[in-house]
Amino acid sequence: MQRKMSRRALMKAGAAVPLSAACSAKAAAADAVADLVKRAEEKNAAFMRGDVDRWFSLVSLAPDFTLMQPFGDPASHGFDASPKRLAELSQYFKNGETRLEVQQTYASDEIVALVMIEHQRAEVGGLPAQDWSLRVTEIYRKNGSDWQLAHRHADPLVQRITLQQAALIARGRSEEK
Repeated sequence: MQRKMSRRALMKAGAAVPLSAACSAKAAAADAVADLVKRAEEKNAAFMRGDVDRWFSLVSLAPDFTLMQPFGDPASHGFDASPKRLAELSQYFKNGETRLEVQQTYASDEIVALVMIEHQRAEVGGLPAQDWSLRVTEIYRKNGSDWQLAHRHADPLVQRITLQQAALIARGRSEEK
């Protein structure tokens, strides 16, 4: 015997379908964010230790990857993953330690943005170990089942600077002459 559903029951059932899909999508986005934060912690630690091979195994770079380096210059496009370049990077960064502080995350089905402070101490470019903390934004784009790093912007302005210091940097100088 077939039971007839009330109009109220039909409306509730119809409303639950999109709601359950939305909850499922939110859960998937939250899982993606958690996975990308964990991967960011691991890849940054490897990079600052100079373990660039490990770093490269943890990061999936989009073919149109852009990088805005903490040292300035225009954004670079793409990434030179040649053995020579990876070897250079592994010599440039050494003996580092890092801790990630997530400031904010944004996620959709196709894009994840991580806004972070990378608290880091390392030997960089032959200089003695010092604080190299960075403010970082990373944008990941979904490609099939993989999340690719499409953009990274990093700057060393974790500590407040004065207007005069910012003006000097904007003019391309680091100190008064």
